[in-house]
Amino acid sequence: MANLSDLIEAFLLRTLGEDDMLQISRNELANYFSVAPSQINYVLSTRFTPDRGYTVESRRGGGGCVTVVRIHGSGNQMVQEVMHMSVSKGISYPKACTVVDRLKDGGIVSEREARLIKAALSDKALVMPAAAQKDTLRAGILKNILVEALKCGCDGKAENNAAAKENAGVKADKDKKEE
Repeated sequence: MANLSDLIEAFLLRTLGEDDMLQISRNELANYFSVAPSQINYVLSTRFTPDRGYTVESRRGGGGCVTVVRIHGSGNQMVQEVMHMSVSKGISYPKACTVVDRLKDGGIVSEREARLIKAALSDKALVMPAAAQKDTLRAGILKNILVEALKCGCDGKAENNAAAKENAGVKADKDKKEE
């Protein structure tokens, strides 16, 4: 017989189905299963992890709204290694750059985004005394970037188009003011 955590996980997976995102109230889910909201937190934090292909976003207040997002498996072995590695092991700057280059080559991030990520991961940006601490911090940052970059339905094209339209609107407003 399945335990309660298994039942909650199965319910969430069925509800998610083929969709890339599920938004649900933690309190309503807890009431449905007659458990404390902390039991829902436990299931979300142990069963819906980046290693398993998911990320969970939580909002305080309003009944504890939770969003479960399916992340893309890129199929790239190096990206998969980084996703499954322990942050405490760290990652060197050259290896981090290789991962970022693979993301760029796979079309997951743009050339500009790749340069920005590399700058954020550089030794100059990570001002800490010991190299091991830099590698650990770099691994945590890179892992979080990967989770965000690999979320399903977030290919960047729609966001880039929206940003371009917004920038065009700002430019048009500036042109009007200058007249």
